[in-house]
Amino acid sequence: MKYPVIIHKDEDTGYGVTIPDIPGCFAYGDTQEEAILNIQEAVELYYHGEEMSEPPTPSQMEDLLNSDLYTRDSFLYLADIDFAFIAPKTQRINITVPEYKLIRIDRAVKARGISRSAFFVDSAEQYIRNLDVSKTVRRGQKKRVLSHQIQQRSDRSGE
Repeated sequence: MKYPVIIHKDEDTGYGVTIPDIPGCFAYGDTQEEAILNIQEAVELYYHGEEMSEPPTPSQMEDLLNSDLYTRDSFLYLADIDFAFIAPKTQRINITVPEYKLIRIDRAVKARGISRSAFFVDSAEQYIRNLDVSKTVRRGQKKRVLSHQIQQRSDRSGE
């Protein structure tokens, strides 16, 4: 998932990375590239041993431009942070897909060099982000709403 981060450099130091969506989590590097590469490790160390069910919702870059964290000596960067470490156990599911759609999916999968499973998960996550469910539905309702929406969509696709 993409998260906006703020990269800054003070005189006589390396580069620091502030991750606004994870208060208290910082990364550092002697170069910009090293600081960016250290973001994933910083996030994993920050959450090590913590119970968490889902990643934080990413901020809008526009909101950060107006925050106190962003100064004229810093710049915004969109970091790809993988939260798979939260619940690394996978679950097998069974779905039914019309053959012509599966052929289209397989072409897309091959072009991206990923598995079908990764494609479905990435697509579902993008769909959820587009719905902006995390901001409009309370945590306890989220699972029921999503399963209902997914069921409605699958009912329509079978028409």
